[in-house]
Amino acid sequence: MQVGDPWKDHGCWERPEDMDTERTVYNISEARPGSEVAGETAAALAAASMVFRDGDPAYAKRLLAGARKAFEFADTYKGAYSDDPELRAGGCPFYCNFNGYQDELLWAAAWLRRASGDDDFLEYIQNNGKTLGAEDSTNEFGWDNKHAGLNVLVSKEFIEGEVLSMESYKEYADSFICTLIPESSSQHIRYTPGGMIHKPGGSNMQHVTSISFLLLTYAKYLSKSSHTVNCGGVSVGPATLQLQAKKQVDYLLGDNPMKMSYMVGYGNRYPQRIHHRGSSLPSTKNHPQRIACNEGTPYYSSSSSNPNPLIGAVVGGPGEDDAYVDDRVDFRKSEPTTYINAPLVGVLAYFAGNPDPGHVRH
Repeated sequence: MQVGDPWKDHGCWERPEDMDTERTVYNISEARPGSEVAGETAAALAAASMVFRDGDPAYAKRLLAGARKAFEFADTYKGAYSDDPELRAGGCPFYCNFNGYQDELLWAAAWLRRASGDDDFLEYIQNNGKTLGAEDSTNEFGWDNKHAGLNVLVSKEFIEGEVLSMESYKEYADSFICTLIPESSSQHIRYTPGGMIHKPGGSNMQHVTSISFLLLTYAKYLSKSSHTVNCGGVSVGPATLQLQAKKQVDYLLGDNPMKMSYMVGYGNRYPQRIHHRGSSLPSTKNHPQRIACNEGTPYYSSSSSNPNPLIGAVVGGPGEDDAYVDDRVDFRKSEPTTYINAPLVGVLAYFAGNPDPGHVRH
């Protein structure tokens, strides 16, 4: 599940080279299940197998075999790691499972179906979708909640493959998309006055990047068919979804009320004091002496710019009023995370290959 005690690690502001906190290992097992961990692992391995299929088929085969084993473990020993007292003590509240493990089981099955073409995984989704919460209405996609991504991914079976039993997943995906269309009659995701998708809880750019990724993915599926999205009398096609995603990326990169890029190193103005230990502390080259756990606190509290810019990192970003104060201490806005950057890579790759959004390319 994880390595390291999060309480002790969060209690120190030090460079990774100087860390001496315990490397406690928290692992799931038959007696301490974690279906969301094993399911997410299965999905990742299955997706990775598709990447290596042509260049290294032997490795791809190994990845897919590992995905099958991880999924079998997740499905056989059902449970959430947060329900185990020991695992909960290590994972919560920092990395607690808030949404349950059911969506990860379906997410894993969907990726295994996509990677292998095996009908057994399609049947799993058909037979277990309802009991595992496939009908749950959600407008979120991220490290803890896979429902919106699941619906978009599985809808491909109906849109492109005409698997009629999967039509409901397109309906779920359409409902999610309609919450993003201001002209629709659906209940909407909130937008800031400047046009950024906003959800409460901090680290808001995770929603901007992950939802933009889904918008482009769904646009790609729709562009290969005659399907559209009906949002209460408003018909939405792939070009609209592309432009909606483009607006979010433009906002992130500087087209916003602050006239600020939220990616470090991009543009003329970007965050200088991000909440990141290695970025904010002097390098071992410039400061070869060890900086112990609490000795880094002055750097944490300093108003100086970080000495080691973390180029490409995207911070949590502004709040609902579009305001951003460049403050290292305000981790909800200034902390970069992998779950912000990861979906953005796909979004930027899409626009690099499709520089004219709104004009659909197959």
